[in-house]
Amino acid sequence: MSADAILQQLREIMIDVLDIDELELTPETTAEDVEEWDSLSHVRLVVAVERHFGLKFKNSEIEGLKTVGDLVNLIEARAA
Repeated sequence: MSADAILQQLREIMIDVLDIDELELTPETTAEDVEEWDSLSHVRLVVAVERHFGLKFKNSEIEGLKTVGDLVNLIEARAA
């Protein structure tokens, strides 16, 4: 699966979990860039991403995520 396809799927997941209508999502996007993305919604996002992609992240992997691009890279690496 390509990074662009993963990014598009993450955008749809985030729109659903954060309950927003539209979201401009790039690899450089961080939680600080999205008003609705707080610590509680972060946990819900991680769970939704794990379910969607059939993955289970380690705590150390989750803690290392700083940008959406980091998450895309992690999903690419784990899905391979």
